[in-house]
Amino acid sequence: MRTHPLLPTVPLLALLLVTPVTAQKITTDYEHGASFTDYHTYAWTEGTPVQDQLTDQSIRSSVDKQLAFKGYRKVSDPEQADILVAYNAALDQPSQFNIVGIAGWSNGWGMGSQMSAPTLNTIPIGVLDVRIGDNRTHKIVWRGTANGILNSKSGKISRQIKDATAKMFARYPPKKMTLSSSTTKSFR
Repeated sequence: MRTHPLLPTVPLLALLLVTPVTAQKITTDYEHGASFTDYHTYAWTEGTPVQDQLTDQSIRSSVDKQLAFKGYRKVSDPEQADILVAYNAALDQPSQFNIVGIAGWSNGWGMGSQMSAPTLNTIPIGVLDVRIGDNRTHKIVWRGTANGILNSKSGKISRQIKDATAKMFARYPPKKMTLSSSTTKSFR
């Protein structure tokens, strides 16, 4: 009995179809010498926000909730804050060209019908970078970055933002590890 050469890949394809493609990669880093126990208040400062007002509000609200959960108090005057918080967001939509083929009949001589349907898909990929700077030294003391494929269905991006900030701030304040001095930049 002869089996089709693609038959062993059917379980693998089924696994790929049920695996979520919206997985986020979360990374965090921090300044080794920073004393996070000295920080109690924060204020927002400008980064590179998203243009969509609802998404901007969702990002700021999610970060506010995470910092409040950690015991930080938001102040309106940046001069009175221990730390300044900014976020940078970017969205890329690379195109993916797909050709789906459908094989038809064959007369045994390699002749028959065959169709293909080319499609062009865009894949929204987002990056959210949250930076926390010491307001006294004007140095970045912590950063969290999330990147992944965005689900543009209504309400899904807001959920992804909440998940990403929760994962980021699960690592804040950080456990002691080293940040190379070459990546520490002036915050202002």
